[in-house]
Amino acid sequence: MKTIPADYRPAPDLLRDRVILVTGAGSGLGAEAAKTYAAHGATVILLGPIVRELEMVYDAIEGAGHSQPAIYPMDLEGAHYQHHEELAATIEREFGRLDGILHNAALLGARMMIEQFDLKLWARVMQINLNAPFMLSRACLPLLRQAPDAALIFSSDAVARHGKAYWGAYGASKAAADNLMQIIADETETNTSVRANSLDPGPVATPMRRLAFPGEDPRTLPQPADLMPAYLYLMGPDSQGVTGEIFQAR
Repeated sequence: MKTIPADYRPAPDLLRDRVILVTGAGSGLGAEAAKTYAAHGATVILLGPIVRELEMVYDAIEGAGHSQPAIYPMDLEGAHYQHHEELAATIEREFGRLDGILHNAALLGARMMIEQFDLKLWARVMQINLNAPFMLSRACLPLLRQAPDAALIFSSDAVARHGKAYWGAYGASKAAADNLMQIIADETETNTSVRANSLDPGPVATPMRRLAFPGEDPRTLPQPADLMPAYLYLMGPDSQGVTGEIFQAR
């Protein structure tokens, strides 16, 4: 498990002229990362299923005077590969480039024993947490390869590295997503500018954390903004040459 340099201070224009796609951009860490990337110069593509939430993030970015973002409504649970191909084609047509993807969207599912786990819910969790990052990465890698410095960030979790009772599909999907990240990193390590890493945010005050631990006081947890240096480090040029690693945000 790696951490970003303790003295890391991102430059104000760290992501200037870059186009970055953020999934699950409507709330929690995705919304905060999108606003942070925009604040550091990026043009951000906001992807999520709820337009109202995406519009709120859009308004916050535009109201702060940053580069105009774009909204791309997509329900990753129901999206087929052709929808991911259409997204990649739209990005190329509208922006001419793609410099990074933050795979932030996730579904917790239910915390229960495997023998009780609903089969349809298992498939839903796998679709959003594993299949969607695979399909989106596959569709966008040709575009990312054209960028002078491209980054993929997968969202990890402690239960990905050691399975725990009752974490079911979520834990299995996160373990598989880390493995997918390492495969992509190994395949792109030579003769490309693409790097791929995973980032485990740890306990943080987000809607998903409240679902997983409803009795926890969110005031005792770090806020999404506290973790943004790690998200900037792995997305920006300061992490060039770092690939195939799993990072802890704090």
